[in-house]
Amino acid sequence: MSETMRAVEISEPGGPEVLKLAERPVPVPGHGQVVIKVAYAGVNRPDALQRAGAYAPPPGASDLPGLEASGEVVALGDGVTEWSVGDQVCALLPGGGYAEFVATPAAHCLRLPEGMDLKQAACLPETYFTVWTNVFARGGLTGGERFLVHGGTSGIGTTAIQLANIFGARVFATAGSAEKCRVCTDLGAERAINYRDEDFVEVLRAAGGADLILDMVGGDYIPRNVRALADDGRLVQIAFLTGPKVELNFAQVMARRLTITGSTLRPQSDLAKARIAQDLAEKVWPLLDAGRVAPVMDSEFPLEEAAAAHARLESAGHIGKVVLKVA
Repeated sequence: MSETMRAVEISEPGGPEVLKLAERPVPVPGHGQVVIKVAYAGVNRPDALQRAGAYAPPPGASDLPGLEASGEVVALGDGVTEWSVGDQVCALLPGGGYAEFVATPAAHCLRLPEGMDLKQAACLPETYFTVWTNVFARGGLTGGERFLVHGGTSGIGTTAIQLANIFGARVFATAGSAEKCRVCTDLGAERAINYRDEDFVEVLRAAGGADLILDMVGGDYIPRNVRALADDGRLVQIAFLTGPKVELNFAQVMARRLTITGSTLRPQSDLAKARIAQDLAEKVWPLLDAGRVAPVMDSEFPLEEAAAAHARLESAGHIGKVVLKVA
């Protein structure tokens, strides 16, 4: 194995054009870590936020973007017993996925689901960890409840629709075109709401209100989400595409016993992420094995065209996941 690798680094905060190909040292696994020879890396919103200077890596994490990847285990750190050199895995990463090699905790790796290739598997960790922890663990979604997810054709949205549907919820989703609304209903949403010509608040209130809402839009969606909730409903906030600050009348939160919560994945402890991985292995990977849920793929770009991949992600056009082909 060579001592250096190709990687894409953020040359300065800015638009997609600041992503530049560079040479970096190949990482060495620390205690409890593996090094993966990356086949594919997922491209996600946090990568774009980091590129823009709005989402600093946590202490000790790689400064390179990339929070999920698939590939082959090529080195083991001390204390790693659950994986062997040569195993194919997909993994949640602390950063560093836009590179030929990446180090990550062994406990954040998952086997490839049956019948799934490395390209599809690279699309799983970031979205499945996020959806599982926010919709099911934090949001407490159960069968029969009404669930609304915004951005239904994003990586998060397509995953949330499928999982919520399989676990017996009634799924509603917002999207920005007739084509995207069709994708949402094909994936299992009973109602897709084109936010350009319908008000999701009216649609949900007519259905009895949402028991749970997963939102990554923020801004003026926050008070509208509160209005769209059923009594005892829960709002889980995971991002703020239109801003985190808003005026909100909390009297209705009290009167209707609402819960407002949220989380981000990257700053959570290694142990917390390992527990999510364990939950996924037990409860979700069998569904992937059986083909009952699957990642929705949008497009693939070579590593050196990471800037084009980011431009695609930030366009309104993509449906599902964008990946970089690294190996």
